[in-house]
Amino acid sequence: MAFKYAEAMPWGRSFDEYRRMFQLTDEDLRRTILGCADGPASFNAQMFRSGRRLVSCDPLYQFTAEEIRQRIDATFKDIMEQSLRNQDQFVWDVMGSPEQAGQLRLAAMRDFLADYDTGKSGGRYVPAELPHLPFADRSFDIALCGHFLFFYSDSLSMTFHQHAVDELCRVAHEVRIFPLLTYNAEPCSLVDPLIENLRNAGRAVSIERVSYEFQKGGNKMLRISGAA
Repeated sequence: MAFKYAEAMPWGRSFDEYRRMFQLTDEDLRRTILGCADGPASFNAQMFRSGRRLVSCDPLYQFTAEEIRQRIDATFKDIMEQSLRNQDQFVWDVMGSPEQAGQLRLAAMRDFLADYDTGKSGGRYVPAELPHLPFADRSFDIALCGHFLFFYSDSLSMTFHQHAVDELCRVAHEVRIFPLLTYNAEPCSLVDPLIENLRNAGRAVSIERVSYEFQKGGNKMLRISGAA
């Protein structure tokens, strides 16, 4: 039985996962970064503790910490049950089992929740969603978008993807998107036509292998740069 989600699910990933998913170097981490659709990831919290600043945006941030906690509690069981049924879609070399992966995700989300109120009041968690972001042109050096674009392509159209990527390119000099698969670990059919459109618009686009693979075959990111 394949995964099936009616909407984007709150599922937090760690600082180490972000570094590997997006091939972030030490130099990258000193640049201005936007994390788009970050959800309850702990990347922002860990960046802040290390003296670096990251802005995260997600519609989830319109809610209070307690409301987000309740949302996580309400969806965690469903995500875990689907993960157990679909274990063959994943690589279990780092996270040895669905149960271990679940505990690591919970730890990341608890870290996020502990940081959320301070980060939101400090402007690090901004309630916003693609394809319209409340940031000025070229506000960031890098915009990251993980496990949203392409991932939920069964419910997000090609038109949405095009507008969303155009908006990310408007607010950042460089855009990195990971993975290039759907949530069922299938190659997303929107990747190639989107790349063609971006190149036709004069942008530099590359698909790059990264040092992270949890979904089988999910070890590539899309990097986009250049003015349209």
